[in-house]
Amino acid sequence: MTQAKLNPGICSVSLRALGICEVVRTAAAAGLAGIEWGSDVHVHDAASARHARIATEAAGLKVLSLGSYYRAGSFGEFDGVLALAAELGTPRIRVWAGDVGSAEAGEAEWDAVVGDVQRIAGLAAARGVEVALEYHGGTLTDSPETTLELLRRVDRPNVGTYWQPAVALSDQEALESLHRVIEHVVGVHCFSWWPGTQRLPLEDRKPLWEAVVGVLRGSGRDMDMMLEFVQADRPRNVVRDAGVLRRIIAGATAPGI
Repeated sequence: MTQAKLNPGICSVSLRALGICEVVRTAAAAGLAGIEWGSDVHVHDAASARHARIATEAAGLKVLSLGSYYRAGSFGEFDGVLALAAELGTPRIRVWAGDVGSAEAGEAEWDAVVGDVQRIAGLAAARGVEVALEYHGGTLTDSPETTLELLRRVDRPNVGTYWQPAVALSDQEALESLHRVIEHVVGVHCFSWWPGTQRLPLEDRKPLWEAVVGVLRGSGRDMDMMLEFVQADRPRNVVRDAGVLRRIIAGATAPGI
């Protein structure tokens, strides 16, 4: 099997206090390949989306994704999200799988999220865009099992999932969750939190990320690995963690932990 190409990037939400040009300069200085632009601060209308695309491309970087905050199940207006994605020139839109955790969700919540994801997937497919589910607590994608069930029910070729280590999981538990969903993973958010949500340098969970890179390479599919939530949201910590991520991607990978 051909090994996947892994692209180191960053989510602009990691640097919410900075403007678009400063985010681009930081990403370029860190040697990253691209940016997932968040719609909460940086990309919120046509002008800002166009600005982000032009600045990203001028720096020799790629737009990796639109990090939208659309909550599937709301059956809300999605044309605006698609318009932002078009201005941004992105191949993928991140959305959230509802606003209720799987343990609290009944069939009504499941049916709403499934139906809405199918709807927006059709709209996105018409424009050649993928949809990626945020892998996150408080949604239907808060575990490998429920993520797989949601994807099974949605059953659309342009819908996949992001992955990240869930809060409070050990390295081994996090890696096991990745193995469960890897067939459907289209991107990874990279950070080191431990214990709980305490932010650490990426280096502090290096064995986990070495093993993750090994799994992603073995998948045979190219993948974006996007830094998120660096310590204190400081640009210098982006540069530090980016260096670690690039070295892990470039180096030998561990088959497991």
